Amino acid sequence: MLPALAAVTAGCAATAVLLLSGTGANAQVAPVGLGTAANYSVLAGSTVTNTGPTFLGQNLGVHPGNTAPGFPPGLVAGEIHLGDAAALQAKNDLTTAYNDAAGRTPFTSLPSELGGTTLTPGIYRIGAAQLTGTLTLDSQGEAGATFIFQIASTLITASNSSVVFINGASPCNVYWQVGSSATIGTGSQFVGNILAQTSITMNTGATLQGRALAQTGAVTLDSNVITAPVCLPPTGSPTATPTGTPTGTPTATPTGTPTATPTGTPTATPTGTPTGTPTATPTGTPTGTPTGTPTATPTGTPTATPTGTPTGKPTGTPTGAPTPTRTELPVTGTSGGSGRIPVLTALGSIAVATGAALLLLYRRRTFES
Repeated sequence: MLPALAAVTAGCAATAVLLLSGTGANAQVAPVGLGTAANYSVLAGSTVTNTGPTFLGQNLGVHPGNTAPGFPPGLVAGEIHLGDAAALQAKNDLTTAYNDAAGRTPFTSLPSELGGTTLTPGIYRIGAAQLTGTLTLDSQGEAGATFIFQIASTLITASNSSVVFINGASPCNVYWQVGSSATIGTGSQFVGNILAQTSITMNTGATLQGRALAQTGAVTLDSNVITAPVCLPPTGSPTATPTGTPTGTPTATPTGTPTATPTGTPTATPTGTPTGTPTATPTGTPTGTPTGTPTATPTGTPTATPTGTPTGKPTGTPTGAPTPTRTELPVTGTSGGSGRIPVLTALGSIAVATGAALLLLYRRRTFES
């Protein structure tokens, strides 16, 4: 019995420490999943009303209501969903997130006044929360540190109050689960996701880095600025791994190899070959051929032919012609004068024929020369 009693006592003591401490196990709290509600700066059940130049960095949605008077002059950087399926889905996701935040344990109980307090990551439970002055949230160097505030009834901030971060805390992981309604005072600078059961009112000039999400009632705005919270990744392994691996390997390989190869090879080859070949060939060939041939041919041929032909008949005896030789023919017939006449006649005819032949031969040679 004594060992069992000791174990129970130790367990109760540990539970008491967790409930009263803002550190320890609470530092490992997981964020609350918002689903599609994370896409909205303002989400309401009945309506959204606005006065003045309000700016919403994300979507505006209403469901089951379908009105949002005051836009414009209010501006919405995202989309406006009034009573449609997208707004219904966001409202369902909001209900899931609200119930998740409300049921988280273990928690640390806090007094109502949060002003002048510094808190570390964890889950905190408050009956009716009030903020006057400044609430400081210390992430203790963990960018993904989570703060969940479980508020049973109302959340009210005085004018010009603020929530500030130190040591790397992220507004993305701050959740205000409010059992009834939340009122952010004039000029206040508030931070985190307000998940209200009923309604949310932001007075004149109040700013919110986060989301104003009301389940059943209205969201009332007056010249406010609501911007999406910046979600920082957890510190540690995700940051170290991508930085080291890509830097070493890609840099060494591309730098050495490409530089040496292209520089040497392309420069030598193109310079020598094109310069010698084109210059020698075109210069020699065209110059010699056209100059000699056209000049000799036209000059000689026309001059010789016309000059020899028209000049008179040749005179004198052609040089080299054969000299006629007289041949003694035997005397035929009877002796006496009557027998010599035919012989002389024949000789005369031969002489004439021979002379004519020689003349023709001479003229032919003259023309040929």
